Amino acid sequence: MKKLIVAGLAGIILTFTLAGCGDMTGKTAQPFDDAQVAGHNTGKADVGNMPDGFNNFASKCDHGNRVYTTYHGDSAYGGIAVVPKDPTCPQG
Repeated sequence: MKKLIVAGLAGIILTFTLAGCGDMTGKTAQPFDDAQVAGHNTGKADVGNMPDGFNNFASKCDHGNRVYTTYHGDSAYGGIAVVPKDPTCPQG
């Protein structure tokens, strides 16, 4: 009985230890950690899903400009492009 209790406690400790090892340092866990934020554009984006292994992309309008961005998991790279005064965007 004593071995069963010790094994159960060891399992609980292992579970909590492994749960604490998750990556909470990525850009998704700290979205606004580097600068003050004046506002948020929470409107919907058009998302393009590329085949596996390629970056997905999204675009949305912001103050009359179309902004394109790429995202690939929690990687340290990506890209951004802006189409100034895009005629498909409402002028803001």
